Amino acid sequence: MDDLLSIKAYASREAVPIMQDEGCDFICEYIKEHNCKNILEIGTAIGYSSIRFAKLADDIHVTTIELDIDRHIKAVENFKSCGLDTRITAIHDDALTCPLEGKFDLIFIDAAKAQYIKFFEKYKANLTPDGVMISDNLSFHGMVDDLSLTHNYSTKKLVKKIQKYAEFLRTNEEFETTFYEIGDRIAVSKRK
Repeated sequence: MDDLLSIKAYASREAVPIMQDEGCDFICEYIKEHNCKNILEIGTAIGYSSIRFAKLADDIHVTTIELDIDRHIKAVENFKSCGLDTRITAIHDDALTCPLEGKFDLIFIDAAKAQYIKFFEKYKANLTPDGVMISDNLSFHGMVDDLSLTHNYSTKKLVKKIQKYAEFLRTNEEFETTFYEIGDRIAVSKRK
């Protein structure tokens, strides 16, 4: 657990966004309850959530994609120092264009918020028949429900894209989504 504390301290010091504990705990519980073994994470940052997922059981494998080279390098260092580099595959690439084979029990979307619909559409083919797509930050610090919390034009544009994504999930013909008011709001989408 010390590794995770030092990663959290680094994230706080360097202003790297990592998953809130409440949301990460929820996903960890989901992984255990549903016996997820193969996990894809879109948006590694410095590897905090990947490490938490992989530490749940010795037969869990995490594949994680990160675009930012500095974060990718730091994540790879963190995976090695936790002794998880054989069970976490770190890919430095743009998740929108990254060619990826294989099937996953759980796909976790936590990267560029404006691209969530594209990530969802691209990676749904990589889900196992009973697999789930989990998306984080759907409240975006409360702004999704109350746009007046920001006066920044680009933030408003981003919030509107998150609202559009939530609507995309609600009206999706192929997937049924449950929203959880946990952390910064999480959506769990399963094939109907």
